[in-house]
Amino acid sequence: MTIANEEKWIDKEKTGLSEAAMNINLTLSADTIRMFAQKARAVASALQDTFEDGHDGEVEFDADSLEEGHNHDGLAEEESDDLSDEELRELIEDLNVDEAAELVAITWIGRGDFEADDFEQVVEEARERAVGSTAKYLIGMPLLADYLEAGLDALDL
Repeated sequence: MTIANEEKWIDKEKTGLSEAAMNINLTLSADTIRMFAQKARAVASALQDTFEDGHDGEVEFDADSLEEGHNHDGLAEEESDDLSDEELRELIEDLNVDEAAELVAITWIGRGDFEADDFEQVVEEARERAVGSTAKYLIGMPLLADYLEAGLDALDL
């Protein structure tokens, strides 16, 4: 079968492209979705770095040393310089309904919940299921970057 794609004729049998890849019109560009994947990977690696030294995130306090040498007058001593999580959260929260539904749909396809051929139906289901924060939902997925990249691959984008 031969189809037209931006004034070029493509023979799908020779190129191996699926029909789904030819009919997908994303509100978000594939490059934007790759940027989300990169941000998600940065968030995941920052989280992983905090646990690499063998600590599980718990801190034990020695009451004597706290009383003797800890005078900060209630001010926070330090803040994290890693804003990756906050940046990703803000980027996702800035998406409109259609863009957020597409991002969730690509994630679901990448996770293997749906087939790429059903993309439009998956986007519609993502729209219908949307309750609460899309950013919180997506950032809560430890493998978000992998799912986004797999979704783009499945859609040949």
